[in-house]
Amino acid sequence: MKPSLKVAVVAGGYIGAFLMASAVVAIRVANTSGPDAQASSGMYAFGDAVLFVAVFGVSALVPTGAGLFFLRPYRPFWTVLSALGLTVALTGVAAAILFAVGRHATPSPLATWAGFSVLRILVAPLLALTFLVCTFLSPYRSPRVAFLAASVMEAAVSAYGGSVWFVPLFFHRP
Repeated sequence: MKPSLKVAVVAGGYIGAFLMASAVVAIRVANTSGPDAQASSGMYAFGDAVLFVAVFGVSALVPTGAGLFFLRPYRPFWTVLSALGLTVALTGVAAAILFAVGRHATPSPLATWAGFSVLRILVAPLLALTFLVCTFLSPYRSPRVAFLAASVMEAAVSAYGGSVWFVPLFFHRP
């Protein structure tokens, strides 16, 4: 397959993922355009943004996998990408620790950073899936192990976020 066709396949996949995410958000906006949405427009806008990122991220795993498949013969690429993946996963662990330490702190810079760490924790499930795709497509052992470690770290951050935010919602005692 020619390199230009490979690029076109991957780019077409990303365009398709963008269109799919846009359509899902448009359907959601059409179904939630009542007085509640007008009264809480900022909350609905944030929900729409999170929905777009989630749908685009999951849909974009397919063209990302295709691109990674096309890059399999390039060992330096996999080495650099796995090091970058580990670095990104460590930021997730740092965000979870920061949130755990600072979420009940009095108003301070620590509490502010803990508030911002929520955004990094919210992205952890998507990054765990991405690193898992990289794990399966990596042709070399050391990058594969690094991607697996990054996947486990992101899964742990996701589990921590879920346990802090969602478990109390379902098991709250009155």
